[in-house]
Parts: sequence; structure tokens; C-alpha cells
Amino acid sequence: MSILVTGVAGFIGFHVARALRARGVPVIGIDNLNDYYDVDLKQARLRFLAGDDGFQFLQLDLVDKPAIDRVFGDGKIEVAINLAAQAGVRYSLINPQAYVRSNLEGFINVLEACRHSNVKHLIYASSSSVYGAVTKMPFSVHQNVDHPVSLYAASKKSNELMAHSYSHLFGLPTTGLRFFTVYGPWGRPDMALFLFTKAILAGEPIDVFNHGQMRRDFTYVDDIVEAIVRLTKVIPAPNSGWSGEAPDPGSSLAPYRLYNIGNHNPVELMYLIEVLENCLGRKAIKNFLPMQPGDVPATYADVSDLEHMVGFAPKTPIETGVERFVRWYREYYKI
Repeated sequence: MSILVTGVAGFIGFHVARALRARGVPVIGIDNLNDYYDVDLKQARLRFLAGDDGFQFLQLDLVDKPAIDRVFGDGKIEVAINLAAQAGVRYSLINPQAYVRSNLEGFINVLEACRHSNVKHLIYASSSSVYGAVTKMPFSVHQNVDHPVSLYAASKKSNELMAHSYSHLFGLPTTGLRFFTVYGPWGRPDMALFLFTKAILAGEPIDVFNHGQMRRDFTYVDDIVEAIVRLTKVIPAPNSGWSGEAPDPGSSLAPYRLYNIGNHNPVELMYLIEVLENCLGRKAIKNFLPMQPGDVPATYADVSDLEHMVGFAPKTPIETGVERFVRWYREYYKI
């Protein structure tokens, strides 16, 4: 039996596939290799995974339903980890159709394939963005999240609702993971740490939104991966204590669960920049700007449910994670 990882050429998908193969788990990886960001970086990740007999890569798009059905059709997939999605809050202001296509149409194809092939567990990526206009912190999966402030967030909230309907109707065990600002080696070029590093090394200014008054629960990628791998073995069961009189958003009478995966230690944006400057040995030229539409000033994860369930919570300090990222960046780009 194999584990399917969609978005395997992406940042988190690549690391998850590596971790599963290190544990001897056969992996089938899917990616469409779109050009939202540098395809060469995606290809480099795949080359790192290539040559392993336990890893199989298929280039296809989740919206190609017949192709997805064929992947699931042989009955070899025990667990599906759906990490493929159109990412990015700001890009959703420019190209909303991409989010509907990838995050909604693609996800329903995964749900249907899991339903008809008797997959034992579907794990899928949600996002801290679903908390939207919520300001009570730390963010808990037991809070209502009905006020997204970007289409990206709305698409991720929609994934949670779609997964719940399949858990309820067809008994498909689903686990949604709300990731909090993931960073680390092999990261996405559209993320702040990557953009800042590139600009500082080039002597160019960095854009600092909300005039630096931002806090993020930056979460190192290895911690994200450790949580995902542990959760593959935790198949959600119905919550017998769930009540429609006081419905708990984080669980259900269906086999459905949600977890935050965050460092539960928000970091000031200006401190992140300071740590990065120290690692690079250069000062940043800062271009202070107002808050961008769809953004939020702070994120902070309550990970008590995750810790209770798998005995693990992210803990990598920002100083350690940024130093590892900078070391990888210099090696990869030969700087």
C-alpha cells in the first residue's frame, strides 16, 4: 500500500515525500508543475526524489478527473495527502479563477476518487488564513471561521466544508490541517523570507507591509512534516460528544477533524528581518507600506489538540529555522 502526495513538487509536498520515503513508505507523487513560481525549483525538488524505487511521480492536474480516477483506480492508495493547491493571498486578488479551478474543482476530484477507491484516510491542507477577521487569539479549531478576508481563505474554508460533507455522507475519514506561515529550505519564492533574502543579497529594498506592525506564527517545515507523518496513522473517528445544540467546528459526528499546525509562538515581523540580517551579514533597505488587502495583522496557533493527539507540537526557534534557510539558499543559488 502507498501514500499519495499531491503537490509533491511543491514546498511542503516535497518535504513530506522525503520524510515518508526515509521511513520506507512507498509514495506516489502528483504535480502539474504549473508556473505560478519558478518551475526549475520544482524540477530540482523532483530530481532530489528521483532514483528512489519507492517513489513514483506522475505529472497531471487535479482537475483532470479521468487521470485522477486512474491513479486511485488500482486500489493501492491507503492514505491520500492533498497538498496541491493554488497558494497565495495576494495572487487571489489578480487571478481568482485559478483558486476556483485548483482549490475547488481539483479538490472535489480528490474527494470523489477517495470515496470510490475506499481510501482509509484523506489528509488535506487548509490554512491559517481561514481565521480571517477573527481576532481572539490564540486561534483555535473550535472557533467559528465564517469571515474570510481573501478568496484564498474562502477556498480553504470551502475545502473544510466539502471534506465534512464527504465524511458525513460516505464515512470518508478526513483530516484538515491549518498551516501557519511555513518556511524553511526549498521554500516558496513568493513567501516573505525568500523575497527578503533575495532582495537583501541583491542590495534591493524589501517591502514591509503594515509598516512592520505584523506578527506571524512562523512554522519551520520539518515541524509541519513531523505532524503530518504522525497524523497519517491517526484516522479520525466520530466525536460521540458532539452536539448540534452547541456544534464544535473542530470535530463532528462524522469521522472528521481539524488541527492547527503552528509554532504557537508569534514573531514580530521586524524581529524576523533582524534575524535574517544577522544570518546574511547585511542590513535590509526597508520600504514601509500599508496593509495589503486580504492580509491580517497577526496569527497565533493553539496547537493543544495536535499535541494531545500525536504527542508533538512544532518548536523550532525562528533563529534556527532562518539560519537553515539561509544556508540552503546560499548553497542552492551558489552565493
